[in-house]
Amino acid sequence: MNNLLLEKIINKKLKNKYNIKDYAPNGLQVEGCAEVYNIVTGVTACQKLLKKSLEYKAHAIIVHHGYFWKNETPNIIGMKRNRLKILLENNINLYSWHLPLDLHPNIGNNILLGKSLNISVQGHITPLVLWGCFKKKISARNLFSKIKKIFNRTPFYYGNKKLKDITRVAWCTGRGQNFIKEAIKFNIDTYITGEVSEETIHIAEENNIHFFSLGHHATEKSGIYTLGQWLSQKYRNLNVNFIDINNPI
Repeated sequence: MNNLLLEKIINKKLKNKYNIKDYAPNGLQVEGCAEVYNIVTGVTACQKLLKKSLEYKAHAIIVHHGYFWKNETPNIIGMKRNRLKILLENNINLYSWHLPLDLHPNIGNNILLGKSLNISVQGHITPLVLWGCFKKKISARNLFSKIKKIFNRTPFYYGNKKLKDITRVAWCTGRGQNFIKEAIKFNIDTYITGEVSEETIHIAEENNIHFFSLGHHATEKSGIYTLGQWLSQKYRNLNVNFIDINNPI
């Protein structure tokens, strides 16, 4: 498949109907070879992922976290130089889709997180924050155990043992802790996200809600993995492999 055609196909699939301004360019970020057959997907275009992709003879790498972020230095030095060197020397295309892969109603990180926890999605608080309900009330302890089993990691939890069981939940994957204030206005009793900040604890405590942090990487694996699955099923000539470079945060 032509590398520019691949970009158009994924752009169409991940069309951002909310037109939210992103923090980095979406689509083809670094141009490589014209024909693409072997594709590696991953969460972040870190050096480990780039080097691993060489073992798969990748023509393209598709990630959720790419390069050229807003407010970062434009200088191609140090770590950035080393990463780009691998791509350019090996003629590998780098594609990245950030917020479009969080927002997508079927294969987005947010919707997939809700499905993995069997939350019945009720709607949006903001385009990036979903809310929903469990069919039956669940204790914080049982939700903690459920998260640990599904995500194969111990989540960070903060809450008062005297708080009521969980019914109404809001969530945003990745670095979504700053949306907790908006979620609280929606009368939720639990907020789930990837990361946690110092102020998050005070906000959760003073508003009497449960708070779970599952890890930025852990909450954003499913979207890029599912995108790769969709590509390989729709276009049989593409060989797509997901590589999970673990990150504890």
